[in-house]
Amino acid sequence: MRERLIGVFKLDAATFEAIEHDEGATGQAALVVLAAAILSGVGTAFASEYLAEGSALGGFLSGVVSTFTGWVIWSFLTYFIGTRLFGGEADLGEMLRVIGFAYAPQLLGVIPCFGRLVGALWTLAAAFVAIRQGLDLSNGKTALTILVGFVVYVAVSVVLDALF
Repeated sequence: MRERLIGVFKLDAATFEAIEHDEGATGQAALVVLAAAILSGVGTAFASEYLAEGSALGGFLSGVVSTFTGWVIWSFLTYFIGTRLFGGEADLGEMLRVIGFAYAPQLLGVIPCFGRLVGALWTLAAAFVAIRQGLDLSNGKTALTILVGFVVYVAVSVVLDALF
């Protein structure tokens, strides 16, 4: 797993190909997301307790749940849009694996000041490579898959926020 994480940080296409095809890597991808979720939960707990009027425990749980939910939704949307609209070839498990590992740079969020920003930007770059390799798409179709997925994700979020 260590070599895979290094490959993800290097944005190595061959690493994402290996992750895509290794059905046993789904658990590893979930561990990467769990680590990112815990860091997100700690950050949300801190913000809830000290920067807003909320509970640290509630903030922590919210951060963890939203990170895991985001992973599953992002993977499903990417799979659906990439295969249906742009002719990509993958199954949902492959997308869960490659996108899960793409969360690894979010672990840089533990570094004070710019760690969270650098991690977020690096995650976007890793996700681009993950989606391109996972769906076997060109760079252009990968960018369109991400763009359409983002628009759909925002639209669904706005609708859900309005309902709840």
